[in-house]
Amino acid sequence: MTIEVGTEAPDFELKNQHGESVKLSDYRGEKNVVLVFYPFAFTGVCTGEVCEIQKELPRLQNDDVQVLAVSNDSPFTLRIFAEQQGLEYPLLSDFWPHGDASKKYGVFNDDKGCAVRGTFVIDKDGVVRWSIVNGLPDARDTQEYLAALGAL
Repeated sequence: MTIEVGTEAPDFELKNQHGESVKLSDYRGEKNVVLVFYPFAFTGVCTGEVCEIQKELPRLQNDDVQVLAVSNDSPFTLRIFAEQQGLEYPLLSDFWPHGDASKKYGVFNDDKGCAVRGTFVIDKDGVVRWSIVNGLPDARDTQEYLAALGAL
């Protein structure tokens, strides 16, 4: 079941593309978070989505907001993906335990072994304030993220 708006965002600790640990709770009291789950690096729709986030990064990530993108790839895969696509925000690996963070948010597809396309806007208090969950083939619109942030 997908985590509901108005509930506390489940904490997690994952490795980024540089092997550094990132905890969601580290942003509590400091920044709002746009948490973006996507299935896998190097796939068509996923690449399009993460590149669109990069294009909008000046509006999406700042002193008040942090973007965190999570996939079920290994950190090594995410590092190459970030380098090839010129991504300047954290890509987090939900590889092992496989899909643990995705499962906490209710966006892990057991049949496919990966997350579906779920995005959660989390406020500075750690509460989910907006979300959208799309199936594997359905891209999300970053303009919706910007609108949700504007409503905080």
